[in-house]
Amino acid sequence: MSPSAPHHAQTPGTRPGALALTGRVLLALLLGGAIGLVGTLTHRSTWGDLPAGLVLALVMTLATAVMCRAWTGIGALLAAGAGWLVVVQLLATDGPGGDVLVPADVTGYVWTYGGLLLFAVAAFLPARWFADQAPDGPE
Repeated sequence: MSPSAPHHAQTPGTRPGALALTGRVLLALLLGGAIGLVGTLTHRSTWGDLPAGLVLALVMTLATAVMCRAWTGIGALLAAGAGWLVVVQLLATDGPGGDVLVPADVTGYVWTYGGLLLFAVAAFLPARWFADQAPDGPE
């Protein structure tokens, strides 16, 4: 590589380019949709009398929201939330035979509104939690 050739490697502390950012946002949209699908299909599962499926679906949702926020920022978080919301709402409608995956009961409401709340929680976490820099000061 000659000294005059451009250096394309990303150095620490630099932001991704527009194409990389767009790709990450699209991947976050798909990830949010996938988590919405898996969570909707499993949120009614129980382990004995415990709502294990609901708890695990909400934990997956929060993990996705925090990961997307840390990965690219608010843009990816909003994309993941949009993908999640679209899939959950589509699956909450009546099917061809009248079946519903997210009925209007406590578990369905906790899944739908709790997931949205978790995306909001991730959006309002302090930005310094997602910074790549070490805190200043003595250790």
